[in-house]
Amino acid sequence: MAALFNKTCRKCSLALIFLLFLQSSQGQTDFGGLNAIIKRNEKILGKEYVVVIQKAGKNIFLKESEEFKLKTPGPIASSSKWLTTAMVMVLVDEGKISLDDPVTKYIPVFAKYMKGYITIRHCLSHTTGLDTEPAGIMKIAQKTKFASLEEEVNNFATKKLIVDNPGEAFAYGGIGINIAGRVIEVVTKKTFDRVITEKLFRPMGMRTATFYNENGNAPNPSGGAVCSAFDYLNFMQMLLNKGTFNNKRILSEKAVQEMLTIQFPELKVRYTPELAKGFNYALGSWVQERDEAEKGFVFSCPGMLGTWPWIDTKRNYVGIVFSKELITGQKKELSIQIKEAADTALDQ
Repeated sequence: MAALFNKTCRKCSLALIFLLFLQSSQGQTDFGGLNAIIKRNEKILGKEYVVVIQKAGKNIFLKESEEFKLKTPGPIASSSKWLTTAMVMVLVDEGKISLDDPVTKYIPVFAKYMKGYITIRHCLSHTTGLDTEPAGIMKIAQKTKFASLEEEVNNFATKKLIVDNPGEAFAYGGIGINIAGRVIEVVTKKTFDRVITEKLFRPMGMRTATFYNENGNAPNPSGGAVCSAFDYLNFMQMLLNKGTFNNKRILSEKAVQEMLTIQFPELKVRYTPELAKGFNYALGSWVQERDEAEKGFVFSCPGMLGTWPWIDTKRNYVGIVFSKELITGQKKELSIQIKEAADTALDQ
């Protein structure tokens, strides 16, 4: 009798193990298509890249090259704009500024040069009406001539031409974001790189993230951050979680909603970079995909040097392509292919 009982128990155990294995295998996402795309494009991605898909705070897909890892920091260029915008929203939540405050409230010199109607919202949405700076390498080179953000922004006030009324045209660039960065300095009485570390990066455990310029030049809020994919994912998870990270409130739900809202959808476009053609702009990020009601659900903030981070609020996940060699001409097509493959896997 005992032998029969033991035999029956063994059969039940084996059946249970099989069912658990089956459940586990069915629960796993098939990223075969995504792996195939990365394999085909390894030469384009280069020797230093990482591709990560994260859901519910966990990496469900991770592909690292031998020379670049998830926690390896690197320059992220325009992906910095999303971080700076979030820092502005921290101060909005604290009641220290309003998005519709005129910049002259904090930087009076703008009023002296007929630029008193520019608001912080205009700055974050690239609608200041000021003539944009040259694109590409020349733009990066020009950033090095200012010893402080105050000096740079005062130069914008005194030297930059007004080509449109504020809020009447979209012209992507770094001017508005850097003005907003200077407002942060004035309000907090701290340097931009210091305050964003204290109020945004540390609370989210973003240990590699920094705007500090080792050359002693002005910090660049629009394109000067260094960060790892690991840390940037923390930031995007916070946005996806409506302002919380590890049960800690970083931004209010209202602030996050404002960041992910198209600001001026019907404006004339004076300049949009090639990689963002066809996208609208929210605050600090592009609206990459919209639903039938024209409400955004995929938001991205690609940088010139090879980063393409995105949030998908419909599928509830975040992802990033981080390559040190992925150039602008190849970036958009490949990054969108990678995202589409991730979507296909998650939709199965």
